[in-house]
Amino acid sequence: MISASIVGGSGYGGGELLRLLIGHPEVEVKQVTSRAHLGEYVYQVHPNLRKRSQLKFSDPATIEAVDVLFLALPHGAAQKKINEYAALGKKIVDLSADFRIKDTALYEKWYGEAHSAPEWLPKFVYGLPELHRAEMTGASYISGVGCNATAANLALLPLVQGGLIELDAPTYIEIKVGSSESGAEGNSGSLHAERANVVRTFSAFGHRHTAEIIQEMGMTNASLTMTAVDLVRGALATVHATVKAGVTNKDLWKAYRAAATENPFVRLVKEQRGIYRVPEPKIVTGSNYADIGFELDESNGHVVSICAIDNLMKGASGTAVQCMNLMMGWDETLGLEFTGLHPI
Repeated sequence: MISASIVGGSGYGGGELLRLLIGHPEVEVKQVTSRAHLGEYVYQVHPNLRKRSQLKFSDPATIEAVDVLFLALPHGAAQKKINEYAALGKKIVDLSADFRIKDTALYEKWYGEAHSAPEWLPKFVYGLPELHRAEMTGASYISGVGCNATAANLALLPLVQGGLIELDAPTYIEIKVGSSESGAEGNSGSLHAERANVVRTFSAFGHRHTAEIIQEMGMTNASLTMTAVDLVRGALATVHATVKAGVTNKDLWKAYRAAATENPFVRLVKEQRGIYRVPEPKIVTGSNYADIGFELDESNGHVVSICAIDNLMKGASGTAVQCMNLMMGWDETLGLEFTGLHPI
């Protein structure tokens, strides 16, 4: 077994990560830090962990060396102390946005400030296995992924990898999100406060996760909008694009089936009958699956591609564990076998 610790374990993302690591057959969790909850049992903040862990929150200053160090801090915090963390963790998985963007100018444009440790950016592998699986094997540093970017990138994956759309053509991406996004990446989050805002559109244009779509999909003309809906967990990306001339439904079936075959957590959902004929966030709740689907109007080339994920799992902590598995040379599905609940 390997040793692992979590720096910043009181938020939704840190709690979900702890839940997964406690149940992982090859991991022993040593420490979980939180200044705000110092000395409290982790289950007092994450009540689902009662009788699952007797760990107490530690002071970040007392963190000890481990095999894998997970950073679940607010954006901007990890980069300021990355040299200290690198001395403590043989391998690091950072759930925040600090090391996702490789181009410093792109980072500054979308995050509004210069990066504090630009020399570290090329050392991190972008943390989406469906795009960088080979690079993760044996890697020492892996970044987190944006939950909205993950839903968008996986919806785009078959279209881009199949060469079915023009990368510089206008592409419109609308994402419906649940209230847990408020604390998915290091903040404690207030569920009740967020639920009061579930009906409003909170990002018309310019969401910073657009930078990950530009970087990973090579799309410079993508427009990302987000709307909060009455969900706690979940993100549903709906992509509107235009396929290249001559592309047919048969070509799309081939591309989407290939994506589902090549990636253990990607499932193609395109049914002719029944209630769940298209991807639905509730079906993947608590799981690391990403359900994708599509519809094509062959008369005008308009394609709609859909991806549903649990933002705390495939959009954050589940993918982080998947990345750790690849780093360690294990089966990438290890500890992530939960299939979700139905009905919910």
